[in-house]
Amino acid sequence: MKITSALTVSLFILCSCEFERSVSQDLTTGMTTRGNGLSCENVALTDGNQKLKKNSFVYGEKFFLDFENIDGFKKKGDHAFPGMQLLVVSHAGDTVMQNDDLYASFTDGINISPLLLRSKITTADPMHSDQDYTLHVNIWDKKGEGTFNATMDFNIIPNDQIRVKSNSVSFDEIYLFSQERGATITDNHVEFNENLFLTFEGLEGFKEEAGKVYPGVSILIRDAEGSTILNEEDLMGESGIAPLNLKDGISPSFIFTGSGISNPVSCTAVIWDKKSESRIEASIDLQVK
Repeated sequence: MKITSALTVSLFILCSCEFERSVSQDLTTGMTTRGNGLSCENVALTDGNQKLKKNSFVYGEKFFLDFENIDGFKKKGDHAFPGMQLLVVSHAGDTVMQNDDLYASFTDGINISPLLLRSKITTADPMHSDQDYTLHVNIWDKKGEGTFNATMDFNIIPNDQIRVKSNSVSFDEIYLFSQERGATITDNHVEFNENLFLTFEGLEGFKEEAGKVYPGVSILIRDAEGSTILNEEDLMGESGIAPLNLKDGISPSFIFTGSGISNPVSCTAVIWDKKSESRIEASIDLQVK
C-alpha cells in the first residue's frame, strides 16, 4: 500500500492526574514516538526547513528530527533541563553513531518557549549506502522522571546522479563533496568558485607489487557544447601508493571559475590500474550556477 500524505496513529493512556503516557506512529515515515511524563505537540522530520515524507536518504544527506513544543519538564524558574541521546544502529545490531547527550553543554537549562529540541543526522561514514539503519532519539528530564523517545527505520541509497562503470574494481562509496559547504552534494547543483571533490572510497581490485599499487587518475570535464573545460590525463604520475591509501580514498578535485557556462557540464573521472586491466569510471552531469 502506498501512502502519499502524512498519517499518524496515536494512543494516549492517562494513568493519573500527574502522569501521561502516549504512543504515536507516523505511517508515512514509520517513525514511532513514546512519551512517559513528557509530551510533544509535533515531531517533525525535516531537511532543516521543509518537512520530509520519506525514510530513504541519499548518501551524505542531512536530516533533522524536530521536537516542537515538548512539555512536561520540571523547571527551575523558567528553565527546563532536557537531555537528548542519539543512537544509530545497523541492521546487524551494531551501533554506528552515538551521542549520549546532545544538550550536555546546557548546564544552566533552556528557557525557550515553546521549547524546541532538535537532533541532526548526516547519512555518511560510518554509515554506508545500500544499508538499513534504525535511529533512536531518547529525551529525558534531568530534573524529573519524564522521558520521550522516537524510533525510525531508514535506509541510505547512492546518488543516482553519479553513473558508475567498473571492471574488476569494487568500492564502498562514490560521492561529490563541496569543501565550502563541508558537505556531500546529493543532487547535481554546484556553484562557481566551489572546491569540488569526486571521491572514491574503499577501492579494491588493483594488482599489488612489492607492497604497492599503481593507480592512474584522469578527469575530463566538458560543457554542453562539447568544449573541453578540463582534461587531466593522469594526476598520479608513476609512483605507487600503499593499498591502504587507495582504500582510504582518492578524490580528484576541480573548481569552476568565471561567471558563465553552458549547462549541463559533464564530469568524468577514471581510476585505472597500471599493472592490470582493472578500472573504474564515475560520471555526473552538473548544473553550475
